[in-house]
Amino acid sequence: MTFTRSSSGESSVRVAVIGAGMAGITCALTLARAGQHVTVFEKSRGYGGRMATRHTAFGGFDHGAQYFTVRDARFALAIQTASEWIVPWSASSVRVLDALGHTLPSQAPSHQAREAHYVAAPGMNALVRAWAQPLADAGHVHLNTRVQRISPDPVKAGGWQLHTDDPTDAQAQQVFGGFDRVLIATPHPQALGLLQASGLDQADSIAQPLTQALSVPTVAPCWTLMLAFPQAMQPDLPSFGPQWNAARSTHHRISWLARENSKPRREHIERWTVQASPAWSQEHVNDTPERVAAKLRRAFAEVTGIHAEPTHAEVHRWLYAQTQTPLGQAYVWEAAAGLGLCGDWCLGHRIENAYISGLELAQATLGKAAD
Repeated sequence: MTFTRSSSGESSVRVAVIGAGMAGITCALTLARAGQHVTVFEKSRGYGGRMATRHTAFGGFDHGAQYFTVRDARFALAIQTASEWIVPWSASSVRVLDALGHTLPSQAPSHQAREAHYVAAPGMNALVRAWAQPLADAGHVHLNTRVQRISPDPVKAGGWQLHTDDPTDAQAQQVFGGFDRVLIATPHPQALGLLQASGLDQADSIAQPLTQALSVPTVAPCWTLMLAFPQAMQPDLPSFGPQWNAARSTHHRISWLARENSKPRREHIERWTVQASPAWSQEHVNDTPERVAAKLRRAFAEVTGIHAEPTHAEVHRWLYAQTQTPLGQAYVWEAAAGLGLCGDWCLGHRIENAYISGLELAQATLGKAAD
């Protein structure tokens, strides 16, 4: 997506977008291209949300979303303009495995396995970061800036102000004001927490329709294990691990495994990303990282047959990883309040769901029907 200003006279409209994942950046760029003055606030130090890449001395790990597919024509058009950062991943042979790592022939090839898979390069966060760059260059992005609450602006009638802090600096508190609209593009539990902290969850609140919508979705956590085996690069080692690069597993601990170095434009060191099943992640959501890593490493060895000691092993916990029950509509927009919600949880858990949600919320605030 390119960043060009419109001459439509919308520049007087000031919009705050909270969240710099796919939904938030899509929404922000769409509004900026229409000429609105958009400011993005992100509590983390980078872009992408679950389109994340963990950088290590042994190479990167896409420890959030592993890939994406394209089914909507609008998303297809958007990524056609981003060929510099998007490459196909030959994961069409995604296996479906039983608990012992045996392929289940009756399960493959599934429709998902046949569907084209894409990754961003050199890591999954590259696409959203590239799309956000024009906003950042214009000084319209605040990273490491957590919005604690929103409140009516005492100066601008009908406007909003944001009370923020820096998660890395307890003394760094700021107030940003003068916004006509506040659009929240975060996981739905975080959005609900923000409305509650702002006192906007009360029965007589103008934001009550938003809090009602946020009671609908359900989401599961996910523990992710990242392993590196640089010893696999030794020339006298003929093969290492299974002959497949990606698999879905019926093992009670693991739902997905992928060989990171099989993805295009990645480092060649043998690396695996292992994602735990939603049920197991929920059961162990409060376990220590050390305990989770030990359990998932044993399951990984059972499924792949790789019993070698990894040189690098770490885990990451996503509290809001996979939507189980979506909202059932692309966005929530309360024009009278100037407040809106978007995110993949509105429609599902796919990257494309996040894109469509952010796009359609922006179009709704502009008074345009989704096309």
